[in-house]
Amino acid sequence: MDNKPFKPTGKNSKRRKGLKNFGFIAILLLIGAVIYAGYNQPSTLKNVALSQVVQDANAGKYSKIVVSGTDLQITEKNQDKATISSQKDPNESLVKDDGLDQSKVVVEYKKASEAGSLWANAAVTIILPIILFGALFFFVLRGAQGQGNQAMSFGKSKARLYGNEKDKVTFKDIAGSDEAKQDLQEVVEFLKFPKKFESVGAKIPKGVLLVGPPGTGKTMLARAVAGEANTPFFSISGSEFVEMFVGVGASRVRDLFAKAKKNSPCIIFVDEIDAVGRRRGSGMGGGHDEREQTLNQILVEMDGFEQGTNVIVLAATNRSDVLDPALLRPGRFDRRVNIGLPDRKDREAILKIHFAKKPLAKNVDLDALAAKTAGSSGADLGNITNEAAILAARENRHEISQADVTSAFEKVAIGPERKSKIMSDKEKEMTAFHEAGHAVVGHVLPDSDPIHKVTIIPRGGTGGVTWSIPAEDKSYHSIIEFKDVLARMLGGRIAEEVIYGPERVTTGAGSDLPSAAALARDMVVNQGMGKKLRNQVFHVEEGMMIERMVHERDYSDETAKVIDDEVEALISEAATRAREVIKANLKSLKALKDALLEKETVEADEVLSILKETHMPKAAALY
Repeated sequence: MDNKPFKPTGKNSKRRKGLKNFGFIAILLLIGAVIYAGYNQPSTLKNVALSQVVQDANAGKYSKIVVSGTDLQITEKNQDKATISSQKDPNESLVKDDGLDQSKVVVEYKKASEAGSLWANAAVTIILPIILFGALFFFVLRGAQGQGNQAMSFGKSKARLYGNEKDKVTFKDIAGSDEAKQDLQEVVEFLKFPKKFESVGAKIPKGVLLVGPPGTGKTMLARAVAGEANTPFFSISGSEFVEMFVGVGASRVRDLFAKAKKNSPCIIFVDEIDAVGRRRGSGMGGGHDEREQTLNQILVEMDGFEQGTNVIVLAATNRSDVLDPALLRPGRFDRRVNIGLPDRKDREAILKIHFAKKPLAKNVDLDALAAKTAGSSGADLGNITNEAAILAARENRHEISQADVTSAFEKVAIGPERKSKIMSDKEKEMTAFHEAGHAVVGHVLPDSDPIHKVTIIPRGGTGGVTWSIPAEDKSYHSIIEFKDVLARMLGGRIAEEVIYGPERVTTGAGSDLPSAAALARDMVVNQGMGKKLRNQVFHVEEGMMIERMVHERDYSDETAKVIDDEVEALISEAATRAREVIKANLKSLKALKDALLEKETVEADEVLSILKETHMPKAAALY
């Protein structure tokens, strides 16, 4: 595929740059030559005073004197060329006024040459200004041409064309997402063998929408489709269509599809299409809004009067809920491929791909790492492998060890350790009680996730961490699970209250309380898990800021008050349950506190050993 019209090759670009540099250097050399010729005439003659010249000439030391205007050039005896120069008064005669004896020396008169002065005058008054103004005019004209070309190309598409790369991405390079790859494999078949489907009346899909959380590999899957089908691949971001001038985005859409049709069959990939494909009517610009005009042009190009172009549009977004319904209908985006977070088996496969080109020690357990990384995307896993390689290189080791992998996972998941932060003994004890409170409540409550690690070493923005990891991947969560999580979140603050008193609690729960409040509100507003408002949701579409400002909310002030009461009830219940658990297990709480003060970090096995005598009080049970 020849992509010269879309992106100049490096060779041509270097050639044009070389010509520009050569022209600029040539102008500088010409100016220097003119100045040099005008002001720097070469002279190797020895300059002597006129009185001395007359005295030496009368003494018979010279054989010839050439007079040219006021300049004298003197040839000594036994010499072939003039070696001495001098100047005389233009109104005086060498013989009559200066006393030169012509019988002792030959005096020859020549017409004065004005070549040097003419060159100098011409350089200063004519040639140099012409060259300077010419150079200035040249650069101004070239700049104007560049701006004109930019203005002419303002409505051109900025899509990048791929298809000639040596290292193409295929489905083999992507682990997991088996269902998504199966759906996209049919798109590849359409592009490779269109007649196979046309013979039975099947139409090639106009568009495929890839939907999933950030980092799940939507862009890579799109490139794999192009690599498998061996077709040109135009890639552009949704934000590149929209400019401040109305009509530019629509013009770029037309230009993009025109290029794609010339290279059909091909793929157009629009990343983050929600930047231009949001639901119409939510803005204040009306029909003249630039984004809406761009979207209208996309709708027409994807399903207008022109048929059979063999151009497939792949688009990726993690905000499909804000897309315009006209964009999602069959005939435009015929297929919707959901790409979710990888499960344990897929995570292990992704880790193997990322570690394939890295020297990995034999004792590294990727299956255990896959089990601990529930909820991680492919990008998160790639970040973990890269951090592990960086840690190994930092220690000048040639293999990535299990310790490197574990440290990298913890750094990505809960933040880097801040061992340089100094805490007093009192702060350490308070932090130990706080983290022990989280651990005791999380261990005792049956539907809370198992405790993986407890540390009082500051990590990220926290003074300590109690790390809970689910034993298995979960797709659904119950009310009981959420209530146990709420109690665990408040366990640190309640432990401080029980040990030091209600008025001695600290700001150590600065990150726990907002998280608990957000979870409780989500339970009531979005999940319908309140007592009085059970099975009712009051969700507001994210991103619709204009609607929030213009329209009233879809529930009354009385309902808002009930929501606030429900959230308060959930928080109060969680605090009560955490308090009952901690009071019933004070001995284990203090034992874990002592272990933390001694070792600073306690792993899962030791936590289980210390908390083996804990029990669930009846007052903390849910009925």
